[in-house]
Amino acid sequence: MMCETCGKKMATVHWTEMVNDAVKKMHLCEVCAAAKGLDVNNPAAFSDVMLGLGTQKEPAAKERDVACALCHMRIADFKKTSRLGCQACYETFADELKPLLEAMHKGNQHVGKVPAHKEAKGAAKAGLLPSLAILRQKLEAAIAAEQYEEAASLRDQIRQIVEKVPAARPRPAKEKE
Repeated sequence: MMCETCGKKMATVHWTEMVNDAVKKMHLCEVCAAAKGLDVNNPAAFSDVMLGLGTQKEPAAKERDVACALCHMRIADFKKTSRLGCQACYETFADELKPLLEAMHKGNQHVGKVPAHKEAKGAAKAGLLPSLAILRQKLEAAIAAEQYEEAASLRDQIRQIVEKVPAARPRPAKEKE
């Protein structure tokens, strides 16, 4: 396949881009790809194009030549390597990173699975686990007092919380040997 730009050389770079739900394909030789800013020999430059860093002009990033307090990395270093130096870089370069992360991950909030121990901590912060303990105590008291309608209501409330927070499920007792 010949280069779509010059028509003289074989196309070695095949670029596919989505623009407004339309697929746009380009087949370019290395020279024409380099002229369009696609440096296929430099993986960092390629990731810059993918992330939009190569063509993006952010005056805020140029005006703010701030270095990370922990690792002393600058935003220019990140653009070269496509890697941050430490955890503090996320806060230092938050203004520059937020649009990139939103574009890469289709949002800026985690929507996947959470480890059980983290889920339990989140539930504790939300006040669900303490209320669950209180509901369980009330359930035992209602059963002891033979108030079965109240006990059924409490049981249903406990089930709702456990459905929201699987880490709140009671664990089976270990058998003694």
